[in-house]
Amino acid sequence: MKRRSSGILLHITSLPSPYGIGDFGAGAYKFVDFLAETKQGFWQILPLNPTDSALGNSPYYSPSAFASNTILISPELMFQSGLLEKEDLVTPLPSHEDRVDYHKAITHKKQLFCRAYERFKGKANTCEYEKFCKENSYWLEDFALFVALKEHFRGQLWNQWPCEIRDRRPETLQSLKKQHHDKIELEKFLQFIFSRQWSSLKEYSNNRGVQIIGDIPIYVCFDSADVWAHPDLFKLNENKQPSYVAGVPPDYFSATGQYWGNPVYQWERLKETGYQWWIQRIQRNITLFDMMRIDHFRGFVAYWEIPSTEKTAVSGRWVEAPAENFITTLSKRFSHLPFIAEDLGVITPDVKEIIQRFGFPGMRILLFAFGGDLPTNPYAPHNYIRNCVAYTGTHDNNTVKGWFEREATKEDKERLYRYLGREISAPEVNGEFIRIVMMSSANLVLFPMQDILGLGEEARMNRPSITEGNWTWRLLSTQITPSLIQKFRDMTEIYGRA
Repeated sequence: MKRRSSGILLHITSLPSPYGIGDFGAGAYKFVDFLAETKQGFWQILPLNPTDSALGNSPYYSPSAFASNTILISPELMFQSGLLEKEDLVTPLPSHEDRVDYHKAITHKKQLFCRAYERFKGKANTCEYEKFCKENSYWLEDFALFVALKEHFRGQLWNQWPCEIRDRRPETLQSLKKQHHDKIELEKFLQFIFSRQWSSLKEYSNNRGVQIIGDIPIYVCFDSADVWAHPDLFKLNENKQPSYVAGVPPDYFSATGQYWGNPVYQWERLKETGYQWWIQRIQRNITLFDMMRIDHFRGFVAYWEIPSTEKTAVSGRWVEAPAENFITTLSKRFSHLPFIAEDLGVITPDVKEIIQRFGFPGMRILLFAFGGDLPTNPYAPHNYIRNCVAYTGTHDNNTVKGWFEREATKEDKERLYRYLGREISAPEVNGEFIRIVMMSSANLVLFPMQDILGLGEEARMNRPSITEGNWTWRLLSTQITPSLIQKFRDMTEIYGRA
């Protein structure tokens, strides 16, 4: 954040691949080459944690805050390492290459993973695997057992399991580990392969001058290995049901607020432990990424707590969290906290004060700039500070073109035209947005790949109010052309971000 740079937001699932979903194979390495060719310094992705089809495959609702999404493993790289045969790679192409086919991808890859695991078991030298398991045992053992038990109980919530399992009686857990040994070992093996493939891709990226920005959701799912293994860290009742859940209060966008349903933290208990769980979580992510975007950063300062009996967020209340003590503790543990604070929405002075005190860059979204308060709007480029990360939009927004065609009012467009000094058409708007963000004083600027390509609403990654059909957009390899590379590189160079 000390120098001017730029980068692209594109999740791994959106990469080209013959397996129905993006992965760590050739498409990922070619994308890094594209970033390097266009002089980009950063690649931002979404959370790498496991996803659940029952929760819409959202990377922000995961059964683990520590484990990785093994569907992103590349079968081609498994073949190269001797874990699959050539004939295993023969797969029918998905009917729509521009969309993730989660069902087909998961079904097919699980079959390949079982074959790879059987081959792995026959290998004599497993030192690297054993080292990985030992170094990650603090989360890996619980997660692998959790996955095995979820399958055994056919997806039932963990707090509905028999009491001796729900309450994690040691003798019961030991018996279960023996009973489900093969499934547990398969999960550990896949986490190991993910780690190896991701590490290789990150090293390749770093060697080409591209740093990786990851994403950490502040909350975890109730039905997760984390809450099952550490119930004392969350506000649960005697039946281990959440007594309070997270969300945000009613605002201009929603009369009933947002009811997320994640259990909220027992911050006093976390403080008693020296924030050990959070320290382990940050340490884990520091090994995965060069920088981290902290989703809903304001929840470290104060969070909206809603009684779990409520159906909306209206009856919640603000509860203070020990932000200063927590972040100071992290600062003593880590020499550098490479955080980007997601500070969108209504941010109170106490949140701004914490962000400024610890020097974390916040976020600026150009799509939010063109309301009636444009001259003083903090999202307008003339109001950016250097220590911020500026975007045209994020994964939760429409694309720039989609916003212009579907969401911008006549008044929004008129203000945009005045800001640019001329009228523009829909095919021009993405280029103009990229240009004015590139020109800004923000040290780091990032663009969703959809905006680089000038795509419309059909390419939107996520619609927060809709639970189905999100997270499916994919990049086609044919969309990266020599003229696109030249144009984007020229803009990066002329505005001093190369």
